[in-house]
Order: sequence, then structure tokens, then C-alpha cells
Amino acid sequence: MVKGGLLKDDADWSTLGVKAGQKLMMMGTADEIVKSPEKGTVFVEDLPEEEQVVAVGHTAGLFNLGNTCYMNSTLQCLHSVPELKSALLNYSHSGRNNDVDQTSHMLTIATRDLFNELDKSVKPVAPMQFWMVLRKKYPQFGQLHNGVFMQQDAEECWTQLLYTLSQSLRSSGSSENPDALKALFGIELISRIHCQESNEESSETESVYSLKCHISQEVNHLHEGLKHVLSLVAYEGDGLDRIGMGQFSKENYKVDYPLELDVYDLCSDDLRKTLEAPRQILRNEEGKRLGLKVNEKSKENDVKMSNAEGSSNGGGEPSVAPMEEGEKETQMTGIYDLVAVLTHKGRSADSGHYVGWVKQENGKWIEFDDDNPKPKLEEDITRLSGGDSRIVKRNGIQVLYFLKKDV
Repeated sequence: MVKGGLLKDDADWSTLGVKAGQKLMMMGTADEIVKSPEKGTVFVEDLPEEEQVVAVGHTAGLFNLGNTCYMNSTLQCLHSVPELKSALLNYSHSGRNNDVDQTSHMLTIATRDLFNELDKSVKPVAPMQFWMVLRKKYPQFGQLHNGVFMQQDAEECWTQLLYTLSQSLRSSGSSENPDALKALFGIELISRIHCQESNEESSETESVYSLKCHISQEVNHLHEGLKHVLSLVAYEGDGLDRIGMGQFSKENYKVDYPLELDVYDLCSDDLRKTLEAPRQILRNEEGKRLGLKVNEKSKENDVKMSNAEGSSNGGGEPSVAPMEEGEKETQMTGIYDLVAVLTHKGRSADSGHYVGWVKQENGKWIEFDDDNPKPKLEEDITRLSGGDSRIVKRNGIQVLYFLKKDV
């Protein structure tokens, strides 16, 4: 409203003679007054540290204590295993028995405490206690050169730490699962030797925690390397949750690898038969997600066949451990998703720099470069395939870590 009357929407303001500083009255229906929020704005920095971890989407980095990037990257990859953290939580100071030496016991305690600290912190953590115990247990990690701690091999650190944890967590009373590490990382390999003269054949079963995949100039893909290594070995293992691939690119050759690894053709004939039905179920589920029609009768037959195969191991005995109450039964498919990568920059494993790349539960990747975690895209992970050994700036793969895809 201006002096003289009401203004309509189509009024010509140029004819009103409005002057600078003139007061205008606005008229209309008053809306409800906006209420102030019940809770004030909370910034991430003001949250408790445990809630900050959830908000940020990843846990803390680790300070480099002097050429300890090999240790930091190894720990970050292993820290991404929820089942390992659960097994460590069940391990107590009084959990040691006569089968485990004191330094192994203390290294297990240090690992448990460090993982707990990482889960509760967004600020970088100094793994001093763990490093001290690691050097006491394995003196090679405490080697000095000109008064400075030397760079070490991350794959060796990975192997030694898993071996120690397997011994400690196997002790009675340390975990609900008496052989937790074998259930998580164990790979059963059957080696068969055939004598052409006598036509006799002998076999030997071996349990390992990682598959070695030595890459040469002729073999430059992960699957080809595994086939070459396992040419005389059949892969078994109903309880295998995760596969660790270690020590296969120290010469920094270009090594291509998949985000999804299928080991079906590496398995023994008996294991392949067990995998066929679950793999069909997985294909049906993926087809449904893509909007494809699935034959329900075929799906029912797959489930029945899978249950029949899983109910016995050829002698009528159960081939899987009894299920816990409320636990959902799952079946292996022989397909694994890539969840962690440990890379190395440098001409040799005992120099250069190590970095861990870990896939979070939300599907995003984080590069753990010591105390500086950085979000990464999936495309960045596929480019970590190494390169010419003369190009020091390129990453070379040392450990790939896969999680099984069940149905």
C-alpha cells in the first residue's frame, strides 16, 4: 500500500512517483513464525571422537615412526577385517597358554589395542607400542643403517603377523572359534605327484594364509600367475572367507588384476561341483537386480541341489560347521571382491614407500598413506597395476586382499 491506495500486481510503478526513503506498507496473511530448531547445529569437530569416525567415513591414519610405512600399510589392510577384530576382542591378557610364547602373546595384545584405538580416533595414531613388540618378536624389523631404522618388506610383515596371530588365537579360551585365522584366511592346497614309471600317485595337503603369485615378463595378469603357480595344486576350502595374494610384483612389472576374482577354474573337481549351484543362485540374484526374469523352478532346483551337495562330503557327514542360533547359512561361490591393496613405490622391496588402499563398508576407497588418509575412486584402484621397474614413481602391487561373495 502506498499513499493514495492499494497497488495491484499490474500497477505501473513509473506513474506512482515513489521517492527515495518513502515508506511502503506490505499487507498479507501472516504465516506461522518459524520455530528455532530443537537441537542446535553440531559441527563434526565438536562430536565425540567415536562419532567423528562414523561421520568422516573412515578410521585414523598411522604416524610413520621412521621407515615404518611397510608396517602401517599392513596394519591398515588387516584392520579392515571385522572378523579379525572380533577375534582379537575375545583375546584377553590371561588368554596365553603354554603353546604361545610371551612375545607372541604381547604382539597379539598390542595388535588388539591398536585396532581399538584406530576405531575410536580420527586423529593419527602413533603405533609405538606395537612397533616395539614387533621388533622384539622379529628382530629383523629393528635393523639399523647409519643409526636409522631400515625400510622392510611389507609382505614379510604381513606373513609374520598373520602367523603370530594364528598361533595366539588358536589357544584355548581365546576365541569362540578355536582356529579363527584359518577360518578367515586359510587356503587348503592339495599337491599331487604322479610317477610315470610305476603309475603311482601320492598327495599332500597344505594349509597356507596367502597365495604366492610370482609375476614374470611372460605372465602379467593375476589369474594367469595363479594358474601357473597352481598347475600341480588343487584349491580346496569350504571355510575360506578371504584370499590374500602376496609377493607377486616386487620387480614392478605391470600386473593387471580384477576387482572381482573368480577362482572356479583353479578349484578341484569335487569343489567345482559344490560351487555350481550357489554360483547359479548368485547369477539369478544379479539378474533380478538388473530387471531380468528368473525361472523360479530353476532357482528352486538350484537350492535343493546346493543343499544336497552341502549336506554331505561324499561319506554322509556334514561338510560345514554347525550354525549358531540365529546365524544365516551361506554358501561359497568361488567369487571374491577386492577389498584391500598394498602397494609399493621403489626399485626394491627394502626401499621406497608402501601405501595401503582399503575399501570401506560404504563401498568407498581410502588411501592410507601413513597419517594422511585420502578418499579415492574405484578407477584409481584399477590403475595400481605397476609398471616398468625403471619408473620409480609407479606403484607396484605387493598384496591383494579379496573377500568372498556368498549366497
